[in-house]
Amino acid sequence: MAESSKKNKKGNRHAHNKPDEKVRLPKSGEVFGIVDTRLGMGKSRIRCSDGNERICRVPGALKRRLWVRPDNIVIIKPWEYEGDRKGDILFNYNPIQVKWLKKEGHLKELLEQEEF
Repeated sequence: MAESSKKNKKGNRHAHNKPDEKVRLPKSGEVFGIVDTRLGMGKSRIRCSDGNERICRVPGALKRRLWVRPDNIVIIKPWEYEGDRKGDILFNYNPIQVKWLKKEGHLKELLEQEEF
């Protein structure tokens, strides 16, 4: 009996097992971005959907939970001061969520920049 409860807990742990789950979209003041390179110390260079390239950091509260890699799609919150050059990474999408975003047309601006 204990083994079956472990399997259920494990199966429900990851979001990629739930494709029907609601996908988080950027709120006001937030933009989509693609991770270009990781710079170390929790910072990354990110191309944003508004045309800027920012150096973004993972805030302290998310440092142990949010892992970003090159070519990941993320949500960025630009800083109030130096917002066109710096920002915070708030959310990282998994591959199933990225497929859904592309299908719904939310990433058109970001992918058009990548083409040239």
